[in-house]
Amino acid sequence: MIKRESRNELRKVRHRRIRKKVVGTPERPRLSVYRSLRYIYAQIIDDTRGHTLVAASSLEPEIRSGLTSTKDIEAARRVGEVIARRALEKGITRVVFDRGGYPYHGRIQALAEAAREAGLEF
Repeated sequence: MIKRESRNELRKVRHRRIRKKVVGTPERPRLSVYRSLRYIYAQIIDDTRGHTLVAASSLEPEIRSGLTSTKDIEAARRVGEVIARRALEKGITRVVFDRGGYPYHGRIQALAEAAREAGLEF
């Protein structure tokens, strides 16, 4: 009998492989993205201390207001803008992008491009 792994298990394998190379430092923290079926989450993390420096998600009322859905590309774009603004307020300008094992298109790409346009470098 052949054991088939779910898409999420395969994503986790890809994420572990990416995390071997992508590490957040105090000078250049890691922008980590997680995507659920209903929301999208982003965090900027300093891996040397294990601290989350900035976070944003489409679950927050500030981001949800004016959106028709919390799970589409527009919501991801808004999360990218908010995370970039909060990072710049804390003095974070450069990050390393961790796509979390997800393909770089759709919501992940929209979040990354919005964060770049708002002033983050990666």
